[in-house]
Amino acid sequence: MKARIWGARGSLPVALNYRQVRAKLVTALEGAIGRNLDTPEKVAAYVDHELSFDVRGTYGGNSSCVEVEAWDADAVHEHIILDLGSGVRPLAGAKLAKYGAGKPQTYHVFMSHLHWDHIMGFPFFTPAYIPGNRIIIYGCHTELEAALRRQQEPISFPAAFDQLAASIEFVQMTPGVPIQVRDVTVTAKLQLHAGDSYGYRLEQGGKAMIYSTDSEHKLDDAAERVAFVDFFRDADLVIFDAMYSLADAISVKADWGHSSSVVGVELCQLAGVRQLCLFHHEPFFDDARISRVLAETRRYAEVTGETPLDIVSAYDGMEITL
Repeated sequence: MKARIWGARGSLPVALNYRQVRAKLVTALEGAIGRNLDTPEKVAAYVDHELSFDVRGTYGGNSSCVEVEAWDADAVHEHIILDLGSGVRPLAGAKLAKYGAGKPQTYHVFMSHLHWDHIMGFPFFTPAYIPGNRIIIYGCHTELEAALRRQQEPISFPAAFDQLAASIEFVQMTPGVPIQVRDVTVTAKLQLHAGDSYGYRLEQGGKAMIYSTDSEHKLDDAAERVAFVDFFRDADLVIFDAMYSLADAISVKADWGHSSSVVGVELCQLAGVRQLCLFHHEPFFDDARISRVLAETRRYAEVTGETPLDIVSAYDGMEITL
């Protein structure tokens, strides 16, 4: 399996502003002084190998959307998507560019929950407007169809849900009861979040991936801790809600329904996870702040862990092969 991040932000999409872009340019140009970057190759090498990620790139601004590549999509024309945040719009563009409108595709979409930042991309998901496509939306919320229909009512959006030309289907899941999508086993788990949220464990051919966003973890709830350790057990990758610092998560933002990178590390260490991907970034954090969180989290894992835990921070466009 391969995870492809199309949207890594939490709560709402964000964009780099003029001052942030200028600051990156100034930092890069200051670092270039005296380096004799007089060929395109030297310039490319400087950017790729000398500049930190938060200067040469960006963690992105789209809200939650992850694609899971589990098969040869060119052969089976089926895709797995986790959440329908604004990141699903560029995902749609990539699929149309690759397959065109004349080759029907099937999209299996698993929804963590129904807050707006996780459904807002669906009205802009172009395959939904193309006849012949099939979109199967899975989730544990009984209001799944109602939520997607409501955001396309005339007062909010010019194209009504009933104008979608693709086949749209809804599948009700039960937490703890696995379902099969081709040869991928998908199991949902209830998480602590306003209105409820559900994490997903995807298993295929001995590999396991966890998608666990919009989930709060109470440090004093031992039973919940054990349950999540079991859910994460031996996963190759855990995509984890690391929106807040630990201090915020247990104080001013307690009961806001999100977690921290420190809690993610502890759960993954106990569960024997191989790689942790920090996800659902705080919209007020700039690229430099997210990079600092990543560095601090890696240091914490080195100090506390008996076995190595690879830690990365999600950005729009990231690909992780299990």
